[in-house]
Amino acid sequence: MRRGSLPRLPALRHDRFMTAPPLPPPPPHSPRHPRPRSDPPAAAGTPRTARSLAAVFSRMTNVLIGLCCALFVIGPASGLNHLYGTGDTLLQALTAYFAHWGVIPRDLWRGSPHALLTPLTALFVHGSWLHLLGNVLFLYVFGGMAESRMGRLPFTVFYLVTGYLALLGYAAAHATSGQTLVGASGSISGVLGAFLYLFPKARVTSIFPFLFFLPLRFPAWIVLLFWFVLQWLAAQRDPTGPGVAYLAHVVGFALGFLYAWVRYRGDSVVTTRGNGPAAEGESQQ
Repeated sequence: MRRGSLPRLPALRHDRFMTAPPLPPPPPHSPRHPRPRSDPPAAAGTPRTARSLAAVFSRMTNVLIGLCCALFVIGPASGLNHLYGTGDTLLQALTAYFAHWGVIPRDLWRGSPHALLTPLTALFVHGSWLHLLGNVLFLYVFGGMAESRMGRLPFTVFYLVTGYLALLGYAAAHATSGQTLVGASGSISGVLGAFLYLFPKARVTSIFPFLFFLPLRFPAWIVLLFWFVLQWLAAQRDPTGPGVAYLAHVVGFALGFLYAWVRYRGDSVVTTRGNGPAAEGESQQ
């Protein structure tokens, strides 16, 4: 979760070969064993491509990732949309963009309809490429398994509500702040909290800077509790300038864990292994 205005954007700069034994001759065709029918070839690539895309976007996790990426690319923070101009013009457009779609705590409590919607719209706005990629990496790794357990619609509602409440919790703690808050980290922290309860023994590949960035596999409960402690300690510093809103991470994680505990308490714990890498570090959230 990014908070406040951003600095000037930088310029976007063998196995052994084996032979199989010959196949036996096909059986003679008879009324009892008719010749197999061959369907006509499908149109070049179109049905298969459509089925592949449908399979990818049948999972809400991938839809959320795609939506965040698309909105970032067409927005001013990516630096790819020349409609926002360059230099000072781009910085002014960026500030106005964040102020319109992001959460400003002191404006939120004035009760205007637009301000009350910003905790939702801010979930799809990111401040930089690193901010975006860090969030979608965590969502990709942990979101798919959580969605499979919850179901598509319940997961979507959980994601949006947790993110909204995480930003609301941060705004309540900084009610007079004029800093703008953007990013999906509150929602994704909620996914991490739910994952901790649902899949505590799932093993995920993690990269720790103090271990020389070696990819190591740990149980999810170790990785996620370590991540939560980092966020909690960072939130205690309570910086007043632009940076990472760690308190929103803490609130989102706690809400996600509590929801999973209340909703799935008494169910058997799933020990499925994680199917993707998870990078660990403060720069990711």
